[in-house]
Amino acid sequence: MRIVTLTEETKTDVLEKLLQRSPDHYGEYEAVVSEILENVKKDRDQAVFAYTKKFDKFDLNADNIKVTREEIQEAYQKLDAGLVEVIRKSAENIRSYHTKQLRTSWFEPKADGSILGMKFTPISRAGVYVPGGKAAYPSSVLMNVIPAKVAGVERIVMTTPCNREGKINPGTLAAADIAGVDEIYRIGGAQAIAALAFGTESVPKVDKITGPGNIFVALAKKAVYGHVSIDSIAGPSEILVLADETADPRYVAADLLSQAEHDELASAILITTSARLAEDVSKQAEMFIRKLPRAGIIETSLENYGYILVAENMESAIEAANEIASEHLEILTENPFDIMTKIKNAGAIFLGEYSSEPLGDYFAGPNHILPTNGTAKFFSPLNVDDFIKRTSIISYSRQALEKVHKDIELFAESEGLFAHANSVRVRFEE
Repeated sequence: MRIVTLTEETKTDVLEKLLQRSPDHYGEYEAVVSEILENVKKDRDQAVFAYTKKFDKFDLNADNIKVTREEIQEAYQKLDAGLVEVIRKSAENIRSYHTKQLRTSWFEPKADGSILGMKFTPISRAGVYVPGGKAAYPSSVLMNVIPAKVAGVERIVMTTPCNREGKINPGTLAAADIAGVDEIYRIGGAQAIAALAFGTESVPKVDKITGPGNIFVALAKKAVYGHVSIDSIAGPSEILVLADETADPRYVAADLLSQAEHDELASAILITTSARLAEDVSKQAEMFIRKLPRAGIIETSLENYGYILVAENMESAIEAANEIASEHLEILTENPFDIMTKIKNAGAIFLGEYSSEPLGDYFAGPNHILPTNGTAKFFSPLNVDDFIKRTSIISYSRQALEKVHKDIELFAESEGLFAHANSVRVRFEE
């Protein structure tokens, strides 16, 4: 891995390089995605069937688009029983963590007869997109579906691409069943997002779409936002490790590579105050790469978006970490909890040498669907609130309104909205 001294110039260079991975920089695909969306909106099922034949080489129709209960049972039979048990344990951890996020409606009555409050209501239908291309991720199924179930969403619809025989990854099907998906459709790509956003004869329209996907899926989600809600436009995976001289270079290298193996656009960055650690981590990374199956992907990722930044002190290291605002941030320092209090921007923070990033990906319970490409500065992990609507409640008695009606009238008239003022004034006319 390249070792660079951390300065304002190098920090700016790194940030600019990382931002090039954003879906906002793939405008050349927008026309293709726009055409797919319009065709599905217009021709509905027939367009979905045609695109599935074109891209996935499977003859989809109204009779086979929906995954059957028999197929789900067959998926269980294909999986190792130990893996199924691990998926169940992971699901329980995720469910337990997200249940703590639930909020109840509240109302505050006052002596003058006014009542203010907030009513929380789950959305009716959620759509979950699950990739099925280079790799299948049953863990992402759990992370998308369980918060929606905890929130109380009535109907959860999942779409995922099939192979040319119409088959879907058995791990994906088992995870969907364990998480509580109501129905599954074997469609992928931008056409699946269009089907969920607009509805077809076979696929119901949903209120919100969540889940990762390739650039076509990301651009499709971006384009349908407004017709439905979405979670975010996810960029490539990324990890930042913040370490001092006490960190184990072997652990650091292993953790950096855990994200670099996702794809060629993934980012892995170490910021450290120790030049010795920087050298040792680089050597350990080279040793690991020689043994790992996805070495080609890792090498390309590190060549393009991998950095070891050597900082003069921990203050400048923390400042750089906050500027990068990484999806995953590991803190491997002598006092990680102390450093954590100074971190403002990160999707998820992992503290100490036994809290490696895959713990969050698979098992601990917090959601692994996280803000990327610096959006941790203003976005949060997927959570129960993403599937809940908030409705304001206002109730005033005559006594309560009488005390403030002239204030409201004055405010409305100052904005030139005289009908607004009149709406209050008529209640107090002689």
